[in-house]
Amino acid sequence: MKRLQHWFDLIAGISHEEHARLERARSIFNASGPDVEMLQTPACWRRNRRIVAK
Repeated sequence: MKRLQHWFDLIAGISHEEHARLERARSIFNASGPDVEMLQTPACWRRNRRIVAK
């Protein structure tokens, strides 16, 4: 598969620098973002209670 991609790059005229730039962009934008799983719970349920019953 990599050989086929290499041939396509040669035919299309994609330079090594362009390919390296695309790889850097993929590594930046494919990085996992913040964990948003905690945001599924409403904020009022995530907060600690401030008033303690006596």
